[in-house]
Amino acid sequence: MYNNWNELRNKCNNCNKCELSKTRNNVVFGVGNTNARVLFVGEGPGEQEDLKGEPFVGRGGQLLDKYLKAIDLDRNKNIYIANIVKCRPPQNRDPKPNEQEACIDWLRNQFLLIKPKIIVCLGRISAQKIIKNDFKITKEHGIFFNKKDTIMMATYHPAALLRFPENKGIALDDFIKLKNKIKEICPETYNKY
Repeated sequence: MYNNWNELRNKCNNCNKCELSKTRNNVVFGVGNTNARVLFVGEGPGEQEDLKGEPFVGRGGQLLDKYLKAIDLDRNKNIYIANIVKCRPPQNRDPKPNEQEACIDWLRNQFLLIKPKIIVCLGRISAQKIIKNDFKITKEHGIFFNKKDTIMMATYHPAALLRFPENKGIALDDFIKLKNKIKEICPETYNKY
């Protein structure tokens, strides 16, 4: 357990616990308000994220930002965004279970420092790692779960919405449900800026 962000980031940036460290350009640690009450978690960085060192900066990230703006959230002001794995899997493949296990302590430590009231899983992989291992994104998106006094929900990954745009309206509904839950559980999120 690291007690501060600088120490955690420095250790994470030098991580070589798995094979992904050998092919990365940058560790994609996370971005946002470290005092946020809402934590978004994706599966892992893609090509653009690996090049820039920030999560969700490619086309999927641009779509995510539109959804966030629609419910008055901003990655730089009132939320924090991280991933299950901090290094890009080659060809943007799904992170393997052993890679997720090697990396998960970084996310756990971010969770302990942030102490979010709500976690939003972006996509099946993060939902299966965080909410439950048999999570079905097509059936359980937009449903809230309570685990150890933290509210969790999942929605479609932005990259999946780019491939299947017919689900964009469903995802928007999930974000509207999220806004209502934030107002109920941690309304201070909307007073931060």
